[in-house]
Amino acid sequence: MNKSQKCGMSMSAKDKTCLYIPINGVRHYVERYGPSDAPALVLCHGLGCSTRLWDHVIPHLPDGLQVIAYDQRGHGQSDVPDGPYAMGMLIRDAESLLDALGLKDTMFLGLSLGGMVAQGLAAKRLDLIRALILSNTATKIGTREMWQARIATIAKGGMAAAAPALMERWFTRAFRAKGGHAAFEEALKSVSLTGYLAGAEAISGSDFYTTTAALRLPTLVIAGAEDGSTPPDLMREMADLIHGARFELMRNAGHLPPIEAPEDYAKLIADFIAATGHLSPQLDK
Repeated sequence: MNKSQKCGMSMSAKDKTCLYIPINGVRHYVERYGPSDAPALVLCHGLGCSTRLWDHVIPHLPDGLQVIAYDQRGHGQSDVPDGPYAMGMLIRDAESLLDALGLKDTMFLGLSLGGMVAQGLAAKRLDLIRALILSNTATKIGTREMWQARIATIAKGGMAAAAPALMERWFTRAFRAKGGHAAFEEALKSVSLTGYLAGAEAISGSDFYTTTAALRLPTLVIAGAEDGSTPPDLMREMADLIHGARFELMRNAGHLPPIEAPEDYAKLIADFIAATGHLSPQLDK
């Protein structure tokens, strides 16, 4: 049975409800903002992140929207089952979550690992997704060999040892120079090592080139100009695969623009919502 509680108000004064939903044998933590009968925007975070990634974006999103943010298995306040995790498993989690919440025709935003989940879910269950936002991700991120080497290094040295290199890849030089990354780096050091490595395994074996090239739905691709993990050229290649996809480059951002430039990031989302008519009444409601 789902357990829920009111957990205060968001910075945008929308009702916020915290849920713990059992999905595929794993208790997932979910935050729900806004009216439950409104058009839904689902937020799926990246590796080593959580629902906290969106804290400064949500207050700047348009009214009349329901926002669903959840912690993937192994992350945040969700359960941490032993790994490795397969990408298909993470996609099934997203699918089951939307089914459990009774959601269809959502706008689904995935960042990094979450962007791979988004691509897989769109290919599998197009009835669940009306429009797609792919942020700082790719059809294939790195190589299996690269990921296995990284997994071995982090397994030996822990998250604290990995954090400095991740900060260099994830945040711009200017942002790091003024210490903007410090709070995130401290939080990263306490991330579950089991969950991080299991998620890394999921990325290492995934390639969505063929299925993503077959997608036909409104899509926004957001890249950070100084992203060291999924560079803009890699993301532009992905955007070119999807017919009619809109590509946006954020000049002063790296791999995590929701942290570096939340207001600009929210504006891109809001403009895309307006362009796709996602807040317009849906004919089947």
